[in-house]
Amino acid sequence: MKIQGRMFIWLSVFILIMAIVYGVWSKEPAGTTALFLAFGLSVMIGFYLGFTARRVDAGAQDDKEADVADDAGELGFFSPHSWQPLMLGFGGAIAFLSIAIGWWLIYFSAPFIVVGLFGWVFEYYHGENRTQ
Repeated sequence: MKIQGRMFIWLSVFILIMAIVYGVWSKEPAGTTALFLAFGLSVMIGFYLGFTARRVDAGAQDDKEADVADDAGELGFFSPHSWQPLMLGFGGAIAFLSIAIGWWLIYFSAPFIVVGLFGWVFEYYHGENRTQ
């Protein structure tokens, strides 16, 4: 994590320099503001990664002699058979389509979004998968 923290801090220095140069050169407030906000976000991420790196054990990415296999391990549990993202995607597509067609269409997307969201959250609390 130390390496990633340093990368984000250096990125924030670069973004700050570019924001100053862009602001002086272009005198355009929207782009200058966006660059300063990007600088702030980069500083926050870099600070978090550096702050966390001091409190956790060094990972394989911090060891210069480490192999790729040293960082292998369990990444988490991913549901391979869930239909709920499809339901949420369908509801989201209808919701975004309502911006172009009319806001009344969002009422038809709400049931898909609610059913998909509740189904995804409570997927492993009932049925054949409740023991996983």
